[in-house]
Amino acid sequence: MEDLIIEKTQSTPFIHFSQSTNILTLHGESFPENSAKFYAPVLEWLKEFMASPETRKATLEFEIIYFNSSSSKVFMTMFDLLQEAVRNGKEILVNWKCDEKNETAIECGEEFKEDLDNLPFNIVLI
Repeated sequence: MEDLIIEKTQSTPFIHFSQSTNILTLHGESFPENSAKFYAPVLEWLKEFMASPETRKATLEFEIIYFNSSSSKVFMTMFDLLQEAVRNGKEILVNWKCDEKNETAIECGEEFKEDLDNLPFNIVLI
């Protein structure tokens, strides 16, 4: 399985999923015209990565400055996949990084966290 790297654009984040470090990074803004289409390869890579018997632990570093509602739905789908992986014995940690002055990002992180019952989810103020 190869790493997944998607370069940042004006409306999409930089994405790097590394199989060797088990660190999944999303950084930037997310408001693509079609979030489902943009994130489809990301979700497929994540499903395959989580299904791999070699994957025991993973950390998701999520630093999204701004995102639209359709991106929010995809992020929740990602968190649901990660939550399922935890139920299946994987050690997963989500770090939702946001500027301490960005109240909207903090509130969104808190809302995601509330919807997740067994996925370790940290809100990290930077």
